[in-house]
This record gives sequence, structure tokens and C-alpha cells, in this order.
Amino acid sequence: MKFSESWLRTLVDTKLSSEELSHLLTMAGLEVEELEPVAPQFNDVVVALVQEVVKHPDADRLNVCKVDTGRGEPTTIVCGAPNVAVGLRVPCALPGAKLPGDFTIKIAKVRGIESSGMLCSAKELGIAEEASGLLVLPGDAPIGLSIRQYLDLDDQLFTLKLTPNRADCLSLTGVAREVAAIAGAQVKFVEVPEVAATIADRRDVVLDAPTACPLYCGRIIKGVDAKAPTPEWMKRRLERSGIRSISALVDVTNYVMLELGQPLHAFDNTKLNGAVHARMAEPAEKLLLLNEQTIDIDSDILVIADESSVLAMAGIMGGEESGITLETSELFLESAYFAPKAIAGRARRYGFASDASHRFERGVDFGGTRRAIERATRLILDICGGAAGSVVEARAEMPARQPVRLRTARASRVIGMVFTAEQIAALFTGLGLPFVREGEDFLVTPPTWRFDIQIEEDLIEEIARLHGYDNIPAPAPRGNLEMMVQPEAQRPQARIRQLLVDRGYQEVVNYAFVEEAWEKDFAANSDPVRLANPIASQMAVMRSTLIGGLISNLITNLKRKQSRVRLFEAGRTFQRDVQGSPVEGFYQPWKLAGLAYGGALPDGWGGGARKVDFYDLKGDLEALLAPAQLRFEKLVHPALHPGRAATILLGGQVIGCIGELHPEWVQKYDLPQAPVVFEVDFAAVTAAKVPAYCEVSKFPSVIRDMAIVVDQGLSLQTLLDGLSKQLPDLVKDVQLFDIYAGKGVAENKKSLAFRIVMQDTQRTLLDSEVDAAMQQLVSCLEQAFGAQLRA
Repeated sequence: MKFSESWLRTLVDTKLSSEELSHLLTMAGLEVEELEPVAPQFNDVVVALVQEVVKHPDADRLNVCKVDTGRGEPTTIVCGAPNVAVGLRVPCALPGAKLPGDFTIKIAKVRGIESSGMLCSAKELGIAEEASGLLVLPGDAPIGLSIRQYLDLDDQLFTLKLTPNRADCLSLTGVAREVAAIAGAQVKFVEVPEVAATIADRRDVVLDAPTACPLYCGRIIKGVDAKAPTPEWMKRRLERSGIRSISALVDVTNYVMLELGQPLHAFDNTKLNGAVHARMAEPAEKLLLLNEQTIDIDSDILVIADESSVLAMAGIMGGEESGITLETSELFLESAYFAPKAIAGRARRYGFASDASHRFERGVDFGGTRRAIERATRLILDICGGAAGSVVEARAEMPARQPVRLRTARASRVIGMVFTAEQIAALFTGLGLPFVREGEDFLVTPPTWRFDIQIEEDLIEEIARLHGYDNIPAPAPRGNLEMMVQPEAQRPQARIRQLLVDRGYQEVVNYAFVEEAWEKDFAANSDPVRLANPIASQMAVMRSTLIGGLISNLITNLKRKQSRVRLFEAGRTFQRDVQGSPVEGFYQPWKLAGLAYGGALPDGWGGGARKVDFYDLKGDLEALLAPAQLRFEKLVHPALHPGRAATILLGGQVIGCIGELHPEWVQKYDLPQAPVVFEVDFAAVTAAKVPAYCEVSKFPSVIRDMAIVVDQGLSLQTLLDGLSKQLPDLVKDVQLFDIYAGKGVAENKKSLAFRIVMQDTQRTLLDSEVDAAMQQLVSCLEQAFGAQLRA
């Protein structure tokens, strides 16, 4: 909403400066997006009368003019403007004047003739982008008067950034009402007397869609002069509101829309046939709009039609064929109320917008419909002449205005400061909200121009903003703080993140909604949780794995020439139909995922060129969960390489997976090499075992080495699992330190060498006890796995 400050001040009398007014409006919820002067600063430019024009003797394109500037004797000025002529009143910059661009006017000789000033165009004054000649002023412009005063160039332009619920402020009347309320000023509404009918002509109006159009007023005006010039004051106000002057009749409808907030439309009455109908569009109807766009009208579009054809899209735009022209002498003036639901979104559907639709889809004051047509009629008669018929009004059931109860105590509690009932009553009165007192309660009936007052909180908001948000105290919060107990069996999340950062990882935070292709590629999830209203087509589903986001982060880093990338993310994933879910039908576990790519070590003189591999991330995970012991078992996973992936187990429970990215996805996502990733349950990572006392032996340990030959296909983990079930009490640790296959070992066999550590907490072990323990281990291996001691 754009308007000039001088126009606003004709409606509300306030002593506030432009900056103070801007601040108050913003703090009251009507954000002033821009405050700019109408014209740049300049001085000593006055209205002048051109008395004489003769050709310059030494220049074909220059004229020597005698100009009356109201300073006594006529002034000689050399001018090159093509439209200079005797009798014109134009702006004249006197000697010493400073024009925009830091241009100073001086007395100078032009081709031998002294020139004492300059006749100005609108461009030279900074009030227009282009100009083809001098700015010609009306013939009654007072000679010698400052041009800034005459054209009101000290005016300021306000641009409001209104929220959709404040449609009442899409007019000067609405803004004036707000200023009066917040500044405690007196508002002076435009007086609109009823225009008496002087002709009997009338046109019937039929409401065929009373829900969409419950009120329609129409009036015939005959004998108008459509070519009459628009008054300068009206033109100026329209242009400063961002609306181009077209013709007097169109300008009047636009002016009333800006002034009162009621969009109007004028039809050429001679082009109408029979009664005017407000109805829904019928199949196969077309309309050529004023913007020269021909549209097929959908059946849910409200139209204005006569007995033979469609005339306009109701509340949006009129039709070209029934529109007024400079030859129009008889018009049918429309002022109506259209329900917001009947207008909202219709213009955007056809790829355009209009000032009328912008207002109607937000809500127009249906109490001012008749007033607007009377105001427009009076302006048309005053400017274009003619005679008006009576107003034909068709009315159905209007929107109900349900009273809203406000409790004074609740308003004080919500706002955070005490308000008395008298203070609230004064605020409501200043805003024009009718109310009835019921003790300390208020029963407020929203006026016809306020569609945003429906519940008690709406009224509380009115109180807060009128009082001033910056006037509401902001006391520091007070309360007793208690340090929360950190369970010993749970590690803080911050500690987990710090451990990963210490190992060279950087944390990322990705959206929880992702591309559907990621779910298929990295989780084989063909039925992900879908968003009802995604913010973008490529973010339409909820993630069930964090791997897709990390791969996307990797691609972004590679595009920026990062050759070594280590990332991790902790966040929720989303799955459906899991029994015991906190949210019915959905499960939202926290996961921790990591990715490593590039060199195993940062570049450096001693870093080497080894690429990161499975075992690097395996070591990071083991360090992260230490002292817990992890197990890794072979895994087939849709995101991971079939031979380089493993399930991660902790205490016999699967907690995640680790592996190299599948070659198919390496190729699809155009990665130079395969990254290694892991994903584990975050709850398993944060869980910690409570430390328990264990006696440390003071006696020396005994270390024995043992080499056995087993089948090539026997996995180490299987052997260790079987061995751990029958370990003698003296054996404290079994470590593999060598694997050998080749000469001296039978085909399809391999040699495994173990280091056995034995110790007791009460005494030094005897050789016989050590030998017995070793024999027990050998017997176990022979019986369970067919192992043989290597000679």
C-alpha cells in the first residue's frame, strides 16, 4: 500500500513528524517498508510566465525568452526546449538555485546573450525519469510561488508492507483510522452526501449467487464527458500511490478505491442488455479482459453478466467489450461486496493480479459499499458532468459479525502488564470497535471493515499493538535454577559430538525431508513417509536414513575442490508402521551417521597418499564406543558395497552398519572414489556402562604364543566366539598377531598365531598351571574347529 503523506494528513491531524509516524505505524503492526521523498532537494525554483519568445540570432535550436518570475522586471533566459511558447507557465530556476545532481544555476552568456536562469523540465527537477520538454503548469499557477510549494514536493511517500489480515488498511481511510488510534489524533472522514437522482433510468440487478455476492449496488449516469481532464490534485494523488492516470472516469474509480478501500467498476451502459446478473460462470464461456487477455472461464469463477453475455470477472477485472472509452457518454457504475472465498486465488490461476482482487480476496468493508458509489458519483458529476439515476441495490444475507468476549484479567496476563478496563475501553473507542461492558469483560462486535477479529486473542493483540510493543516492560525472568543430574549410564550428546570432532569430523545439519530417489537408493525404501505439503518437489519425503544427506554434502564439497572430507550428522529418521512407536503409525529414532572420503591423513610431508578405507572408520567407531567391545559381521545393504560392508553389534544387538558406498551409487552420483560411511543408533552410542571395581593384579602375567592350522574358510570371529566360552579362568586375553598361508601349510588351510595372556590376582602362576591352561585351549580348538598345532 503506497500513498502520500500529505493526502493522509488531510484525513487525520497529527503533529508527528514523518519519521515518528513511520515508527509508530511499524510498531503498531503496519510495517513501513519504505519512506522516501517525492522529489530530491533543490531550491530557488519558482512558477514563471513566458511573456516573449524569439529565435536566438546565432543558434537555430535556441530561443531567447522574456520571463516573468514575480520578481519585478522580466528576466531574459535562453532556452532550448522544443515546447517553449508565449503564455506558458513553467518552473524557472533562478540564479543561485541548486538543482538535483549538485547543479548550480549561474548567470551566463549563451552564444553571446546573457541568460539569468533556466526554464526546467520535470526530469531536471528530479520528479520524472524522462521529459521531452518543459514541465507545463496549469494556467492558474501563481507566478513567483515556489514550485516545491505549488507541486507539494516536500511530500513524503509511505509504502506499507501489510499482512493479509489487515485489508482494512488498503485505503487512506483505514490508515487514517489507525493513525488516529495510535497517535490519539482526530480523524476527519470524507463527507459523502447522498446524490439525488435526476433521471429515471435504472437497471435491475439479480443476485444468482448470493453467497458469493450478497450485495451489489449499481447506478446509471448519463451525459458524462469522458474526455474531461482529470484534476491535477487527483492525478497527483494517484501517481504518488503508484497508479497511472488514464482518463477521468477510470481515475475516479481508482481514486475512490484508494480513499475508501472499495474497488469500483464502470461499464458502458449502452453496451449492456437487460438486467445485470452476479452469477457463477457457465460452461464454455469466454471473456476478453481489459488487459487484452482472452480466457476460458472456469465454473467456479464469479462473473458479472447481462442477459446476453459475460461482462466481467467479478471483483477481479472487467471485460474489454463492455468497458468505457473516451467516447462513452453513459455509464453503469458498480459497487459490490464479493465474498473473499469467491475471489481468492482466481486471478493468480490465470496468471495476473489486480488491485481489486488484492482487496476483495482479503475482505472489503461491506458497510461502505453504498458510500463508495455515492462518493464516486459526486466526483464524476463534478469532473465530467452528467445526470445520475437512482442507486439500485440487491442485497442477500451479509456476513454475520459475531461478538467476541474479552476478559480484562486475561489480557493483562497474556500481555504481561496490568491494564484497567478504562484503558481498554479508551483503546477500543479510538479504534472504532463497538463494545458492551459486562463488568470487567468486554463484548466487542467487529465492525464491517475488520475481518481479522474472531477470537479473544485478536482483541488482546489490538490492545498490545495500540499500547505499543516497545512500551510493554520486559523484566528479566526470575526463577530457581536446578542443575540437572547427568546419569552415569548415559554419555552427554555434546561429548559424542566432541569425540567425533577430535577425530577430524565436521558436523552437518540437513533437512529431514529429502529426495525420494535417496530413499530408494540408500535404504531400498519404496514407501517413505510423504509430506502433505512439501516446500519443494525434491523434498517430498521424510528420511529413513542419514546417508543420503551426507552423500549430498560430499558432492557439494567436491564441487568446491575439497579433496578430503569427513562429516557426521546426528538427527531423527522417520519410519512408518512400527509397533510401540511414540507417534501412532510412525517411528522417529535418532541416528548418528558419518562419512569419510579422500586421504586417510591430511596432506603433509609425512602423511602419505593412502586412501581412507573400511578399517579407518571401524577404528573411529571402536574409539567412539570404547571401552565397549563391538562385533562386525558380514552384511548385504542397499547402500553399501556387497563385500565391504558389515553389521555393527553391541552386546549381541544390531546397532547399525558400516561399509564402502555401493559402486552403483558411486557411478550414479559421479564420485571419483567410494566414500566409507557408517550409521548407528544414537541411543546405543550415548549408553555407557557404569564402571565397576575390579582388582588389579600385583603379580606378573605369563605370556605364551600358540600357532594353529585351521580351514581357510573359518572366520576369526567364529573361532574367538567358540574359544571365549571355554577359556580357563587364568586366561585374561587372546590376541591374534599373525596369519599365514603358503609353504609349509596344507592347501585350503591357514595358520593363525595367537598371543595368550594369563594372570592371577592372588599369586604367581606355576608352570604346571600355565601348561594345563594351554592344553585346555588346544583341546577346545581341536574338538570345536578341527584345529592342529602348527609344528
